[in-house]
Amino acid sequence: MSTTGEGKREGNLEAPTRHPLDWTSGGFYDEQELFRELERVFDICHGCRRCFSLCNAFPTLFDAIDGSATMELDGVSREVYWGVVDHCYLCDMCFMTKCPYVPPHEWNVDFPHLMLRAKAVKFKQGKVRPRDRLLTSTDMVGRLAGIPIVTPVVNAANKSKTGRRLMEKVLDVHQDAILPQYHSRTLRKRLAARDVAGMTAEPAGQTQGKVALFATCYCNYNEPDIGVDLAAVLEHNGIPVTTIRKEQCCGMPKLELGDLDAVKAARDANIPAMLRLVDEGWDIIAAVPSCVLMFKQELPLMFPHDPDVTRVRDAIFDPFEYLMLRHKYGKLRTDFKQALGRVAYHVPCHLRVQNIGLKTRDLLQLIPDTRVDAIERCSGHDGTYAVKKEFHEISMKICRPVVNRVVRDEVDHYSSDCPMAGHQIENGLDNGREPEHPVKLLRMAYGI
Repeated sequence: MSTTGEGKREGNLEAPTRHPLDWTSGGFYDEQELFRELERVFDICHGCRRCFSLCNAFPTLFDAIDGSATMELDGVSREVYWGVVDHCYLCDMCFMTKCPYVPPHEWNVDFPHLMLRAKAVKFKQGKVRPRDRLLTSTDMVGRLAGIPIVTPVVNAANKSKTGRRLMEKVLDVHQDAILPQYHSRTLRKRLAARDVAGMTAEPAGQTQGKVALFATCYCNYNEPDIGVDLAAVLEHNGIPVTTIRKEQCCGMPKLELGDLDAVKAARDANIPAMLRLVDEGWDIIAAVPSCVLMFKQELPLMFPHDPDVTRVRDAIFDPFEYLMLRHKYGKLRTDFKQALGRVAYHVPCHLRVQNIGLKTRDLLQLIPDTRVDAIERCSGHDGTYAVKKEFHEISMKICRPVVNRVVRDEVDHYSSDCPMAGHQIENGLDNGREPEHPVKLLRMAYGI
């Protein structure tokens, strides 16, 4: 059994403290230093094993240890370490909900940041597949697939059995994974003509009462109706809506790839454009939890001394967090016209780790004759993990408890703030029934 903890206190009862990511230091990309830290943390994980029920990173590690000659970490090859890294999709749930050794505990375990460091080392060494570079280049793919004459061809290929078999053979994108549709009429185009002249903003608490939407690459290219529904709900509540004048992907896909220089480039493009609107008194909302998390947590941890990043962090909100903040001051309309019945609501990991509570559930439960059952389990999607040939079946196994809940409860609607998680559940249901985003459900309840 591991002896790493001899003479050390067991566990930690204090609130977790997240240290900045020291990605610009000289030793960050040193592979030998990385492996020393991997060995230290993996040995602690081996002696604890509280995280076995989360992603597949931990079972990969524990199975390798248990199957080794020594049944200790010293019996596991370093090649297995990279397998653990590949299975981690940086959901942060181990840090936030499971690990008793996170800072300020003296062992200072931050498993997600360690995995991110390993991914960054791997990327720096050029050990990244062309497929993974392509899947994380969301703006480029979206622009190309959004060309009017190209869009129907791409969408048809994504739904064609022949096209998907070819895609699996060439790109190792699993033929059974649901892929998003593309739109030539993007969200930014649909909201471009928004006229806010004459609309008056009503501040409430920490909200200014007028919102600039960060479209997100997913809502912009793949599901623009989510952003349209969100704008309609905000305007129904007397909130003027505009868009960020110029934006690109938030950087989360590149972060998960380990391409930290690309994350910096995304920051350099987005933060100035967002800050100009913050200076004009606008709040910022993004409909995808991962994008909100990027600006709330990941960029501040990468750039802890950048005051502009800090100001954007303090001005960006999840949609339901924002509406519930205004509800606290009587600024949310509750003139709902339509009940929703029973709703299975999947809570995305990237929303849970924001520590804002279940605001989506709380708001939807204000609707008369509506019951919302929150499912706090990972969907296993992660944007790209679930579509990769080598990980798809594992991702569906992770999602199975969520799917089982939706089936068991015979709900009227099933929903997730993360649209990709919603489609992962759809994939598991395999009955043609599609998810409905919470913003769509709210618009439906308002009757607008």
